[in-house]
Parts: sequence; C-alpha cells; structure tokens
Amino acid sequence: MRVCLGLRLLHLNLHGLIRSNHLELGRDADTGGQTLYVLELVKGLAARPEVEKVELITRLIVDRKVSSDYSKPVEKISSCAEIIRLPFGPKRYIRKELLWPYLDDLADQVVERLDKENNLPHWIHAHYADAGYVGSLVSRRLGLPLVFTGHSLGREKLRRLLAAGIDHDQIEQTYSISKRIDAEELALAHSNLLITSTQQEAEVQYARYGRFSSKNVEVIPPGVDLNRFHALDSFLDKEEKELNKLFKPFLRDLNLPPLLAISRAVRRKNIPALIETYGRSSILQQRHNLILILGCRDDSRQLDKQQREVFQQVFELVDKYNLYGKVAFPKQHKREQIPLIYRWAANRKGLFVNPALTEPFGLTLLEAAACGLPMVSTDDGGPRDILSRCENGLLVDVTDLEALRDGLEIAGSNPSLWTTWRNNGLEGVSRHFSWDAHVCNYIALMQKRMKFLAPRYLTFVNTKETSPIGQKLLFLDLDNYLEESKGLSILRNKLKDHSFNQNIQVGILTGRSIKAARYRYAETQLPKPAVWICQAGTEIYYADEKKSDIFWQDSISVDWSRSEVEKVLFDLKDYLELQLTEFQGPFKVSYLLKEPSYAILPLVRKRLRQFGVAASPHLKCHWYLDIVPLRASRAEAIRFLTLRWGISLDKCLVVASQQGDDELIRGLTTNVIPFDHDSSLDGLRTQQRVFFSADQDDVLDGLKHFRFFSSH
Repeated sequence: MRVCLGLRLLHLNLHGLIRSNHLELGRDADTGGQTLYVLELVKGLAARPEVEKVELITRLIVDRKVSSDYSKPVEKISSCAEIIRLPFGPKRYIRKELLWPYLDDLADQVVERLDKENNLPHWIHAHYADAGYVGSLVSRRLGLPLVFTGHSLGREKLRRLLAAGIDHDQIEQTYSISKRIDAEELALAHSNLLITSTQQEAEVQYARYGRFSSKNVEVIPPGVDLNRFHALDSFLDKEEKELNKLFKPFLRDLNLPPLLAISRAVRRKNIPALIETYGRSSILQQRHNLILILGCRDDSRQLDKQQREVFQQVFELVDKYNLYGKVAFPKQHKREQIPLIYRWAANRKGLFVNPALTEPFGLTLLEAAACGLPMVSTDDGGPRDILSRCENGLLVDVTDLEALRDGLEIAGSNPSLWTTWRNNGLEGVSRHFSWDAHVCNYIALMQKRMKFLAPRYLTFVNTKETSPIGQKLLFLDLDNYLEESKGLSILRNKLKDHSFNQNIQVGILTGRSIKAARYRYAETQLPKPAVWICQAGTEIYYADEKKSDIFWQDSISVDWSRSEVEKVLFDLKDYLELQLTEFQGPFKVSYLLKEPSYAILPLVRKRLRQFGVAASPHLKCHWYLDIVPLRASRAEAIRFLTLRWGISLDKCLVVASQQGDDELIRGLTTNVIPFDHDSSLDGLRTQQRVFFSADQDDVLDGLKHFRFFSSH
C-alpha cells in the first residue's frame, strides 16, 4: 500500500452524474466530456507520489430515476481519492440551470466541512461556472488558492445562440445565462490561476470577460487514456460481432467506411447539420455510412426538452432525405464499447466527424486519433490545437454546409492521405496528449504558480481570545426593520424578559457609520448589541469598541480603490449622484438614484467589470446604491464572524427587511421574512431555512418557529 504524504487537493464538479466507474456519458446535456475529464484528472492525480489526498465534491442525489450510486455520501476512488457528495437543493436530479438558488447552501457546507479539518487542501479547482461560484465563496472565506476551468463559457454560448436567431429572453429562461456569466466573472476575479485547454480559449473566449487577466492563464491540453484508446490492426471476432450486431439493424452494408460522430444530443454539437450535409450529398451516401452515437435513451419522450428537440430533428432529417439503411443511431451502448467503436470505424477506413458549433477542446478527437481514426472537425477552439500537433485531418467551417460537405468528400477520397493522417494521429497523441503528460504538467505548474498560500483566517482562528459574541446571534436591520417595526415594543419586552446572556446576543446590520448607528440604536432601548456590521458590511465592531476588526478590513481590502469606483461611474451622473460625505466610508461608495430602477444594477456591474474594478454594487430600498469591495457584503461579514469565533451558521438568525436583502438570506443562516416584506423576497420561499411570517409580531413569530430561545 502506498504511503500518502504530500499535496491535498479539492475539486468541485457540481452538476451532472459522476461516480468512480461506469460513467453515464451522454445520458443528458450535463453528463458529457467535462465529467469524464474531471474524474480522469482526479484518478491521475491520486496515482502520483506527490499527492496525499484528492477529494471531488459533487451533489448528493436521491432519485428513483437515477442510480442509487449518486446517493452515497462518500465513494472511494482509490486509497488516496474519494468522491464527497453533499446535499443542496431538491433531492431529485435536476439540470444545472436550476441549481443556482442553492449554491450558497453548498458553499456554506464546504466551508464548514473544511473548517473542521486539520489539513486544508493546498488549492481548490472549480470546474464550470456553478463550481466557480462556489469555489469563489470558499476561497474568499478561507483564503485558499482557487484554480478555475470554465470548460465552456456563457458569453460564447450566448453569442452563438443569438447568432442562430434565438430570442434573448428565451435564452435567459432556458439557460439562466446572466447568472452563469455573473458566476464566471466572479470566478475569474477570485482565481489565482485559470487553466484552459487551448490558447484560443484564452485569447478569444475568456478575453471577453472584464475580470479576465492573461497573466493568470496556463494552457494544459487534456489527456487521453492510452490504455483504453489505442489502435489494432485486426479486430477480435467477438468484438466485431458485438458491434455488427449494434449497427446491423440500421445499415444495409456494414463494410462501407463510416462517418462517425460521438456526442451528447445537444444543440451545440450541431448533429442535425451533419445529417443535412450527408443527405444533400450523393457522393457521401454512396461512399459512407453515417453513425451517430448520441448517448443512451430508453424512450426519447422522457429526455429533456433540448435532447427531444435534437432527436426529433434527427428523425425528421433521416425521413426527409430517405436515409434509411445508411444512418445508424443506436439507443443503447456501453461505455466500454466506445474504444471498440472507434477501432471498428478505423478498420473500415472511416472518419471521425465533430460538427460542433463551439468546441472548447474536443476530447473525442483525441480518443479517435489514438484509435487510428482521422478527423474532419469544426474549426472552432480546441480542434485547431489538436490538428497543429497531430496533423491528422481537416478543419472546416461547420456553419457553412457546403464547406462541411466539401471537407467530408475530400477527406474520404484519398486512401494514401487517410493512411498518413492515421499514422500522424497515433504519433501526435502519444507525444502530446497522454494522461501521464497532462498530470505531470498539472502538478508542476501548480507547484510553481500556487506557492501554497496559507489560509488568511488561520491567523486569528487559533488565537486564545474569548468570543465577544456568544453562541447565538440575532441580526436586526437598523435601517429598516427597527425604523418601521410595529412589533418593536413587543420585541423589546421579550428580549428583556429573556435576560440575554453570553449565549444569545444581538447583532446589528446597517449602512450607517458606527457613530450614527449607535446614536440611532440607543433610541430603540433594546439590549446592547454584541456586534455591529456597519457601512453595508464593510466594517465590524464589537460592543462598545471604537476600532473595527482589523482582520476583516485586511480581508476585504484586496484590490479596493474608492477613486477607481468614482472614476468609472462618473459618467452615470444622469442616473445617480454621490451621497453626502457623512454617508460614505473607507470601503463604501454610496450613491442615491435619481429615479428608482432595477436596471441600474446590471449597468453598474457591467461598468465595473469593463474597467477591471474589484467591486460589487448593492441596491437597498430601491433608492440607495452602495459600491463595496468585491469580497465584502453583510452576508460575508456574518460568515467571517462565524469562522473567527467558531459559531455555527444555523445559530445566526437574520431578520430581513426590504428589497436588496436576498444576498443576505441565502445559505445556511436561519432567516425570518417579516409580515410586510418587499415582494422581491418572495422568490426565496424555496430556500431551506427561510421562514415567512404571517403575523405582525414577525420577529417573535420567527424566533418561536426556529426555537431560537431554546438551550440547544
């Protein structure tokens, strides 16, 4: 048994279905090449002597429609690697676009879990936008280095969909594209390192993001498992019969060189265009069969909407061009058959075709090349890098059906050229794209770039200071709830009757300065607060102390510049104006809107990103706009307090007030929404620990509901 000493690594891959064996690749739009890449990377890292432990965090799913494997909280991959499944959102399996409201819950769980461990990971590697969002929150709270790989990007997807004529509102409704782009921007702002598969990704796709920095980019092409994907000059009779049986129901002549496509049945993969091209070419039909491996399905009516639409197009195009006997699209295949399918096609002098509209890398192209199968591929993204190293086929503009047809006809017409491409591909993959090379490059790069930064919060977690805030905190909004609450006198009496002690304390949330907040709070005659979160979450004070928490100031000051904020927003003076000096703070720029509008937030956010300003806008009560450091907010201040003083998040009860409080309520804190709440908060009813009061004594109603005064 190998003794594990060395690097501790954490990977986040939140959506789709992932397990250590028998991946259901192509099952749906969320279980594709990214899933395979992450699993193979984790396995490859775990096999290295430098690595002590690798954890892969994903979602725990309890759903009769999927395997019970995905409901196991812990799954061993090897002696040094395991999959950790944490529950967030509904128990059932849902597509990634529906996970956004629940990601804060997961971030809180991950931080809580890591905080309890003696050995933190040396870095976090987040895969895709949703994991990038969670990774950003975990990184900022624990000070852990963050590596981000987007795999595919929202801005590029939006550009392609708009170019295809799809309405922007429809795109937003289907893909939650604005949330995805926001998450990608956040991940880029927090990342110490961005790993891409190709130079084109960095120079063209990521460069469209305001918080992208080219100095943080490293290109590491994915690897291919050469133990599984390799060429054979002859086929075993058993394997030959197995695949003949798979394709024979569809094809009249099994010996024709096939055009093989392997992908998920999603629009981006552009499979209908390939069928259209094949249907229009008598040469291609005479010369080739067309084989489409589009994942597994039992009943196409049970697939998700996008997959149903793609398959419907496939069925209609086969019928339109009368391609029966020429096109195969089997319903089922086994993962272990994929290498055999590549070799089966290669032994018949076929071609691998990737007609995707956008292809961040193209792992299937490497698999095909490793099995001796030349390619005709989209000229977008990763295939360019592959062809430059392997010289094993052609790139074509797949948005031009004539160009695609010409490329396929030319590639299939020259046996000598086919053999050259085959040999080039075998050599190129072995030299440039093996998993061993990929993992070695990955570890060497990390050791060079990450420098194993010590988590910031460790500098104060291990101090011997006595906690000034007890074990339970009731957070009240001084600016709204305590200004207007009809139940204020009842709350005052209840708190006095309860006789607060060191276990339960009041915390105050306010946009005011500490001086103004203390003056106003004295009028409420409520118990003295143990902690004040002032200036829109940018300052923390304890009891009567005059100085704010220096650790929090240090944490949020990264890349902050008041002058830059005012500079980039100066020309928006038709929409907003600076508030008086007394309402400003060292880490807060406060504006007053001239007319209330929800459109101001995306406008300001876009402006800050365009100029690379590390700040975020928060709108309160329709009129008041605060610009604070990217790492600061009232929600983050609460989480800082729980980490510093060892309080569980569920022991923090937050009383919401008005519009702008949604960021405050997400996650694992306990939350009460008052009786007369703003309608913008209604969308939070699906959150796990949110109580909507139906009583005008709303705070007391919430305290009773959560049994907050109990001794437990």
